[in-house]
Amino acid sequence: MTDIIFSRDAGIPAGEDAEGRHEAEPIWDLIELLFFAYRDFVSDPDHVLAKFSFGRAHHRVLHFVNRNPGMKVADLLETLSITKQSLGRVLRELIEQGYVLQKEGPDDRRHRLLYVTPKGEQLSMRLAGLQTERIARALSSLGPSAHQAAREFLAAMIDPESRDEVLRFIARADRARRKA
Repeated sequence: MTDIIFSRDAGIPAGEDAEGRHEAEPIWDLIELLFFAYRDFVSDPDHVLAKFSFGRAHHRVLHFVNRNPGMKVADLLETLSITKQSLGRVLRELIEQGYVLQKEGPDDRRHRLLYVTPKGEQLSMRLAGLQTERIARALSSLGPSAHQAAREFLAAMIDPESRDEVLRFIARADRARRKA
């Protein structure tokens, strides 16, 4: 078993921040709020998915395939940061139950391209609708610039080396959705 050892100061200079916290102290409130917000953010879709014997992995696959029709399996693996084995079971279930369709690539038959079926799109949009309602309720109480502030905060949480790529990925999906 690996021991996890880290320095108490973790390279952070001693002192107090504007909130009066010692700078080496974790930002407990935001850490815990993120945990609880995530718990509740996924709870609404979890209840719907349970009726189909699906879980969060199914939700993520449906979400990204719906937003990126024709996505390569290899790109989905990279996006989700999971192994081929982990994706295999979930993808097989979604295909067998008629939510996702897999086609050969037009230029390279080894490429497997993924598409949601009408049934898959309907479920994906239902789940996104539940999450949109939760986000909209939260943003409505925070003022007119809340959406942009939340977007900037969440983007800043992404590792800097992949942030621009993620933002381009989202923008491509947005453009494709508007064209459809």
